[in-house]
Amino acid sequence: MKEAQAFRPFETLAEALIPHSHEGDDGSHDLAHILRVFKNAMRIQASEGGNGRTLAAAVLLHDCVAVEKSSPLRARASALAAEKASGVLADLGWSKEDIAAVAHAILTHSFSVNIEPETLEAKILQDADRLDAIGMVGAGRCFYIGGRMASSLYDPLDPAGNDRPLDDRRYVIDHFQTKLFKLADGFKTAAGRALAAERDKRLRDFLDAFMDEI
Repeated sequence: MKEAQAFRPFETLAEALIPHSHEGDDGSHDLAHILRVFKNAMRIQASEGGNGRTLAAAVLLHDCVAVEKSSPLRARASALAAEKASGVLADLGWSKEDIAAVAHAILTHSFSVNIEPETLEAKILQDADRLDAIGMVGAGRCFYIGGRMASSLYDPLDPAGNDRPLDDRRYVIDHFQTKLFKLADGFKTAAGRALAAERDKRLRDFLDAFMDEI
């Protein structure tokens, strides 16, 4: 499988897990997203340590169940993914302890589930995934998801939300303030925090430029 080569040095594991790694047609949670998260995770792990095999499996399967942002099941997405991942890894002969480590990382990576990661691998996965939500890629994903949800770009009378409640389901730009600008303060690793600071600045510069243009 050609795609698996991009996940070196875990290409053999990737070949086994890519067929289970994502569902549906969501371009913000596709194989490209998984590969970006993998690169983020490997970059953080190079500084922080941790079990590479566990981390790679968790990255490859962290979005293996597709739940749209607008779905009432969204808060359970990571739990459903952890459950599916556990079954996939069991079929591959993984031990119960190793499966539990991967499942914990997948469960706790989600912003909406609000469960603290307890292991280094879980902390790295959470940081790696959140890095993909900020910076230029994060801005692009934000607008892409807004389009899938049929949201407007912004309120034409009050784009910044100075005199109205913020509503990121109705206006894409509101999502910067309701969620994206809050992410950088919650990173769990030193390497992740350093990368997040750079991307958070890019995201804020982007919003400043966007507001200037409108």
